[in-house]
Amino acid sequence: MKQDDIKPNYAALAKQLGCDYRTVKKYYERDLDNVVNKPPKPSILDPYKDIVEDKVKLSCSATAIYKFIQKKGYKGCYSVVKRYCNKFKVEQHEKATIRYETNPGLQAQVDWKETKIITSKNGEIFEVNIFLIILGYSRLKYIELTTDRKQETVFQCLINAFKYFGGVPKEILFDNMKTVVDHAKSEYNNPVINSSFYEFSKDMGFQTILCRAFRPQTKGKVENLAKVMDRLDVYNNEFESLDDLDEIVIELNHDLNNEISQATNERPFERFKKEKEYLNKLPNQDILEGFITKPKTRKVSKESMILYNKSKYSVNPKYIGKNVVLDIKANTLYIYYNKELIASHIITTNKLNYKADDMVNILKTDAFKNKDDEYIESFVKKQLKLYDSIGGKK
Repeated sequence: MKQDDIKPNYAALAKQLGCDYRTVKKYYERDLDNVVNKPPKPSILDPYKDIVEDKVKLSCSATAIYKFIQKKGYKGCYSVVKRYCNKFKVEQHEKATIRYETNPGLQAQVDWKETKIITSKNGEIFEVNIFLIILGYSRLKYIELTTDRKQETVFQCLINAFKYFGGVPKEILFDNMKTVVDHAKSEYNNPVINSSFYEFSKDMGFQTILCRAFRPQTKGKVENLAKVMDRLDVYNNEFESLDDLDEIVIELNHDLNNEISQATNERPFERFKKEKEYLNKLPNQDILEGFITKPKTRKVSKESMILYNKSKYSVNPKYIGKNVVLDIKANTLYIYYNKELIASHIITTNKLNYKADDMVNILKTDAFKNKDDEYIESFVKKQLKLYDSIGGKK
């Protein structure tokens, strides 16, 4: 800029660097005037200043902060901490807050809503986790219900998210979760990504970015999303099974992406149209399947149906109460029991999807058990024609 005599845009530079515009202006003008400042004397508090600043922002007292960083290894005296707290409070009042935004397709942020307790209408208590990922530019979200936070579960959730987005962001921001970071090899402020996750990120085509320790606001977008998961609390005592709860989470995800974001004043679905083309392409299917270890399962209901994306699909009634495995390929739902294919359906948005043979067998086990086959088959044909006419079956 100096060589070409270009006046800098301090506000734009500050936004890019994530600092106050006055800071940019100060260093620019200092260098312009060839003023060399004597570097400040190192302080014993330097390695802990980020923690102190975070705790001051939370209105913690100097005494509480001093006791906290002592447990992190601080060997200095209390007066140093108190003096810095007072100084930082003054500086904090003088600074303006700048929202950190990212370019389309550049970044996503990941987190968990951990160990959420929720009760079914039958009184069954479930401990679940919600995997959360949000694209930085569009605020498009993907959330998924899980029963653990193992590394293979993280891989599966990320792959499902990439499929949902139709691409992969160039970088993903994580905190120091043990499925990502090798804690045994890490040091304070120097985390090491574990080898399995590194290989996964390389195959998927994204760079892993770790937020600084004790600074959760670094990934504020996904932290805010985690708070929104309290919207699931209203479903306490309102669902029957884990499958039902899974469908509720899927519906919540759709609702969130269709609501106007306070940050962008746009719906994530609409803003994503501008972002999608900037995402990296999905890896080929062989690479994706190499990391998929946990198939999607469902329990067959008393109606002899399984629930998938708010639609019900029939199976033979002999599988009622059994856990079956779902496989989705080319808009077709394949249903397996003990690795044996027991049913397949074209995926639709219709509420009920019956196969004729399944309906016949269902009727034989219940209301029509005393009717002959010819009568039942005739009834089924009429029913399926009725479903066709009202959109109950495709």
